[in-house]
Amino acid sequence: MGVIKQFFNALLDVILPPICHICHSFIPNADTLHICQTCHDHLPLVSSPLCSRCGIPFIGAGDDHRCSACSIQPPHFDAARAHFLYEGPIRDLIHAFKYNRHTYLRFPLALLALEGVSGVPTDHNLNLIVPVPLHRSRLRQRGFNQAVLLGNILSHRLALPMVPDALARTRATEPQIELSAAERRVNVKGAFSVKKPERVEGKRILLLDDVMTTGSTMDECAKELKKAGADVVIAITIARTAR
Repeated sequence: MGVIKQFFNALLDVILPPICHICHSFIPNADTLHICQTCHDHLPLVSSPLCSRCGIPFIGAGDDHRCSACSIQPPHFDAARAHFLYEGPIRDLIHAFKYNRHTYLRFPLALLALEGVSGVPTDHNLNLIVPVPLHRSRLRQRGFNQAVLLGNILSHRLALPMVPDALARTRATEPQIELSAAERRVNVKGAFSVKKPERVEGKRILLLDDVMTTGSTMDECAKELKKAGADVVIAITIARTAR
């Protein structure tokens, strides 16, 4: 069986040669990630020191500690983690995934995220995945919820159940991209509700989205999950911006 599998893999490489999603060069013996080693080695990582609560990286050296914002007003989520900074090729991949409808990129993006956060569910004893929802008008426009597509892969890889409709976005909000931090908080305030409180009560939740900027969306979602009885909420994204 091993020889047959190798033969068909080699034949597939001839018919559909594996190309790096970033530099578009041919990758011999490519794995499921389809990102060449050179591009992979240059991806912008989030690394310590960082805020032990919201996960924002600090400049310089030292231990992880709370940032001033989380010390003054802690968010409702218990921690937030991302593997990458939202810049360069990671930003380009996420943009192509979300806005150009290149949904096949959910596989490399989810696998890349798992490289840095695969230990988080075990460390926090998480037992449920809840994706950040889109409003139905945005869902109709885009055709898919990127957090749900990513969640399907993480659910399989981490052996955690996902409840895609545990949270609902109860009103349409302005796109956050052009708003300041204060405007983002106002924009999403009261925009979410828990549709199935019995599914989240007593749960330790992995709250999933693609990008975290100020954390206002994750904070509002976590607030509703905690109100519905969730014990722990850990916010996980592929990437995050550095303030």
